[in-house]
Amino acid sequence: MSPDALITHFVGASALVLVAAHTAGWLARRLKQPYIVGQLSAGIALGPSLLGAVAPDAYATLFPAEIGPALTGFAQFALVVFLFAVGYELDLKILGDRARTSLTVALASFVVPMAVGCGGALLFREQLHGLGMPRDPSPAVVVFAGIALSITAVPVLTAIVRENELSRSVPGVVAVSAAGVLDAVCWTVLAAALMDGAEATALDWPWRVALAVGFVTVMLLAARPVLRRLLWRTRLEPSLRLALLIGFALGSAWVTHSLGLHVIFGALLAGMVVPREEGGTLDPDLLRPLHEVSSLLLPFFFVLSGQSVTLNGMDGTGWGVLLVVTVLAVVTKVGGGTLAARLGGLDRHDARTVGVLLSARGLTELIALDAGLRAGLLSPALYTVLVIMALATTLFTQPLLLLTRHLAERDRARRPRPPRPTSPPSQDGTTTAPADLG
Repeated sequence: MSPDALITHFVGASALVLVAAHTAGWLARRLKQPYIVGQLSAGIALGPSLLGAVAPDAYATLFPAEIGPALTGFAQFALVVFLFAVGYELDLKILGDRARTSLTVALASFVVPMAVGCGGALLFREQLHGLGMPRDPSPAVVVFAGIALSITAVPVLTAIVRENELSRSVPGVVAVSAAGVLDAVCWTVLAAALMDGAEATALDWPWRVALAVGFVTVMLLAARPVLRRLLWRTRLEPSLRLALLIGFALGSAWVTHSLGLHVIFGALLAGMVVPREEGGTLDPDLLRPLHEVSSLLLPFFFVLSGQSVTLNGMDGTGWGVLLVVTVLAVVTKVGGGTLAARLGGLDRHDARTVGVLLSARGLTELIALDAGLRAGLLSPALYTVLVIMALATTLFTQPLLLLTRHLAERDRARRPRPPRPTSPPSQDGTTTAPADLG
């Protein structure tokens, strides 16, 4: 394919990707579902499972193999910008007065799914082998199976909390703060799994670990004061500051990728070390364009994820594994989060709401799955299963929240009302009911 033809194909495919993904996201929001659900559905629909099966010629014309590197580049750039913003917004000070409860919930929401996922990878080796996984999984594969069940999508959870007017409620605050802690733990464990499962490079893994620790140390101790002096004290104009910080995030992502990790870790780390404004507030002139750029380009990541989803290649084993994994993903998150919240002092309805909120996986799960697929820790068939599980658990969150709210309202309606007060006894010993004040 000539360069001109390649550019033409890429431009046409980009137009379809952007329009289809954002239209599907708008429709999902109209149906009271997260925007990401529509975008991911559009990405799967534009892949081989639907478009490739219904109109193979159109699929081959729109998405020839030659434009794959360009789509991947746009997708990786979008991920770097998105996770840079996530790292910048991450603030564990949100724990506040309910720090103990939030930490308990985060620990339970990590340990329970992690144990079930790792145990399932070992107990059901034969079934997973039928999906293309090795019969004797490596430690990295086992750990990754636990991570796949443990992740909670903080951006999606925050959007659900906001749309359901739970931002100032006890379960909303506990769920968001616990998810922030959980995210930090999951990304750390995922980094170790990816480093252990990374392809061979010029350096052995002990050297990569040592260099990664050194890089993180330099970023945490040196990058923040340098950035504060360079970017804030000099008062650069917002557009130049944004360009320099995105370049900083891309450079950090390149370093972590060179060390055998995914670009996502460098982007997250870069966001975490960027200094905030005075008083700890976020800079709106930085955050707003980061959200706009990532929101515009993330559909390329969803389409790239959908290209690897092959629903038409699923057999009975695959659908059976999908059913089991989805049930385990919901039960471990909702059950673990609910129990921990109850132990933290929340009533049963608020505790159940916390557990349901933590079951939303969304984009964060897809990013982890993409990293695992590229590191060779997932087969294409198991990747398909886990992507559909992530979509299903995110879809279930809103209906489960409505069910939880209905149960709480029904319980309050059944609760006996306190007896109406009576007037003090009269001189003849009789009592009279108080007058109805309307």
